[in-house]
Amino acid sequence: MGLLDGLLGGAVGAEMATVVNSFIQQHGGVQGVVAQLEKQGLGATVHSWVGSGPNQPISPDQVHSAFGSGMIAQLAAKAGMNPQELAQKLSQVLPTAIDRLTPEGKIPPKSA
Repeated sequence: MGLLDGLLGGAVGAEMATVVNSFIQQHGGVQGVVAQLEKQGLGATVHSWVGSGPNQPISPDQVHSAFGSGMIAQLAAKAGMNPQELAQKLSQVLPTAIDRLTPEGKIPPKSA
């Protein structure tokens, strides 16, 4: 499917890679995810994913707060899981996904 499927497919399974790819696309790409997390006071966390150092964790509750329960529930329904399960998986996979999509510590243009 997308670039992320190839980057994450082996690590999290093709289905979850597709869900994360869809999630990132729905939020305007990497730029949109970064901007949303910054708005929610998680700028230091998301910038650790973009930078070259260790990735700071994000909790499932922070994922819910940052992106909204409605959006999480909608994506969870499409993926065939409950919202709590999706938020848990996103909290585990999102740091790696953003990290791998920002090689050299640069956020790609919005079209990426």
